[in-house]
Amino acid sequence: MAIDSRVALIMAKDVKTVGPETPVEEVAKLLWENKISSLPVVEERKVIGMVTDFDLITRETEYDAPMYISLLEAYFHIPGTGDAKQLKKILAISARDLMTSPAITVTPEMTVLEVATLMYDKRLNALPVTDLEGNLIGIVARADIVRLMVADEDLYERTHPDED
Repeated sequence: MAIDSRVALIMAKDVKTVGPETPVEEVAKLLWENKISSLPVVEERKVIGMVTDFDLITRETEYDAPMYISLLEAYFHIPGTGDAKQLKKILAISARDLMTSPAITVTPEMTVLEVATLMYDKRLNALPVTDLEGNLIGIVARADIVRLMVADEDLYERTHPDED
């Protein structure tokens, strides 16, 4: 694999984005219609977060509500009950409420190896690519890395036809 290739060579430059006030329903529609799993949330060309299909799925899961006990007219949260992050996503009405922030971003000069490692370590589907000022200039997804792997294999097979 061309792991030393730069992200600039494989990133998509036509990036679908949403604003922080985009309704959750519109976010879901954009993901579905464009067959993508992640959308950068952008404000004035700066990536302020990411919304993923996983964030949307969280809204449809069972929720273990927090439990409290009352003692002498005071209420105490029982540790290990309720998940504040999940509750926030369940109640979300806009991309701002649903997004993971801050977004992890990469630069076009980073290598595919560095980006693949970051995606693996953080379990990410896609990463926004930003310039030195933090402006969104592209996005790199796991599919882009897989496409590079397939292209490398095809090239190898064409240049080494007699090897098995």
